[in-house]
Amino acid sequence: MPQPRRNQVSLVDTPYYHCVTRCVRRSFLCGVDSYSGQSYEHRRGWVEKRLLFLSTLFAIDICSYAVMSNHVHVVVHVDKDEALSWDVDEVLRRYHKLHNGTLLTQKYVRGDELSPSESISFNETVAQYRLRLYDISWLMRDLNEYIAREANKEDNCTGRFWEGRFKSQALLDESAVLACMAYVDLNPIRAKMEKTPETSAHTSIKKRTLAVKNKQRQPKSLLPFVGGHRQNMPKGIAYHLKDYCELVDLTGRCIREDKTGYIENSQCPILQRLGLSAEQWLTLSTEFEKHFCYAAGAELMMQAFKIHTSHKRLRGMGKARVLLKQA
Repeated sequence: MPQPRRNQVSLVDTPYYHCVTRCVRRSFLCGVDSYSGQSYEHRRGWVEKRLLFLSTLFAIDICSYAVMSNHVHVVVHVDKDEALSWDVDEVLRRYHKLHNGTLLTQKYVRGDELSPSESISFNETVAQYRLRLYDISWLMRDLNEYIAREANKEDNCTGRFWEGRFKSQALLDESAVLACMAYVDLNPIRAKMEKTPETSAHTSIKKRTLAVKNKQRQPKSLLPFVGGHRQNMPKGIAYHLKDYCELVDLTGRCIREDKTGYIENSQCPILQRLGLSAEQWLTLSTEFEKHFCYAAGAELMMQAFKIHTSHKRLRGMGKARVLLKQA
């Protein structure tokens, strides 16, 4: 039975979430529809461009994403503290790039003076907008609604384009975050859409591998890898980008039937730090959604999440015990 969103998101437990949104009926997000023969490949660019644009306005960072034929995967990091640090002008600047706001917010932006009663209503509205700008549901709404309108306009039709709700999974520890990111980045290879991570169009791993190959700074549109844990850590994922890209490449070779792949723990610094065996990693990075529903992480962290979100039971607890032991 579907759970309300308040039972799926708990920022007390983690800022990291895996979201999946799917098309309805025979709708195609991209690729070639075998029924009609029509190509919708260009729509993948719509989704990628919109998602990365939204990340510049929301206090939500993109860790990884993959645009598939009829669904989209994205791993996000919610930065509540960043949203709380914005002043009123910054909140309205960001929000008005997506929505018109109210007559009072427009009046404030024009520089007109607000009456005492108007100020009360205005402050309540700004507080609501601030909340929305670090809300995963609003991020997915602003992504899905825009794409649905563009697709319906192109198809000259009306009605639903996406399923009613997107699916979200809380990623409760580093193992879950890295495994889910790899699972998302390797989606096109598992689906036999692409042969290598670096050639997987409209994915985060392609952006990251291009940065590594060109010896450039990491993509500004993605949450960066910032190296190992240390004092005064910058915001980002506490691993080295090169190590992650190499691990995803090795995992992709194991998935491909036409190329022999092998992962040695001694060759993968990330696996050593996570305390995972090659077998555990391959299971996680290829079957993540199969084993976990609303949350993934070490057993103790899943127990805490279950309490905070008022779940009576949480699917995946047994797999967490086996696959996500804390190092």
